[in-house]
Amino acid sequence: MPNIIGYARVSTRDQNPQLQLDALTHAGAARIFTDTATGTNINRPQLKAALEYLNPGDVLVVWKLDRLGRSVRDCIGLLEDLHERGIEFRSLTQGFDTTTAQGKFFYTVMSAFAELDVELLRERTYEGLAAARRQGRVGGRPTVMTPERTADAVRKYDEGVRISQIATVLGVGRASVRRALERARAADPDFNADADSQEARKEPGTRTGAQADRTKARAASARTRTPTRKQAPR
Repeated sequence: MPNIIGYARVSTRDQNPQLQLDALTHAGAARIFTDTATGTNINRPQLKAALEYLNPGDVLVVWKLDRLGRSVRDCIGLLEDLHERGIEFRSLTQGFDTTTAQGKFFYTVMSAFAELDVELLRERTYEGLAAARRQGRVGGRPTVMTPERTADAVRKYDEGVRISQIATVLGVGRASVRRALERARAADPDFNADADSQEARKEPGTRTGAQADRTKARAASARTRTPTRKQAPR
């Protein structure tokens, strides 16, 4: 016979899980894991322990399907994980049992509806973004580089301040400053067109070709100016 493992959950400590425990014991559960947490709480240590305890060929039993997951999509995800591991599932009050042909069919239908829900959500998201673009708005997370910050960054960059220093002053990341400057450059082709001025603002630790040439020139000049030691008279 397969090893039957039960899982019970109550939302608050005031609720008594005994009804679930009795039903699971009557169903033949050799071990029962119990959580006290709401359905929306993802921190359910006993559910995690039950899933880790299960082996291929075992059966996970719950009193009702809503004891297992926070939503239909969440339940389907857990059932798919069990199916891939060769573990069966049974819900006592709904008569849902993947060890039977009817239960397997019900699982297939639930999976199809969950996939349809995901596709509809994705379609609504794309339609919303397209509608926002048509109205001149861009979806997604708003940028931290407001027009005021961008103008300040452009001014400091023109003054020769390095990107890392600009980011520190504005309290943003260097990548955000760099993207804002790139947008400003795209909007104004004359912005920072001088390559030498850009090289002078490279981040510390990087050596441009112009910097290397200047370093070599200074070193050669220093060697030329070094006086030769006079030989001592014999």
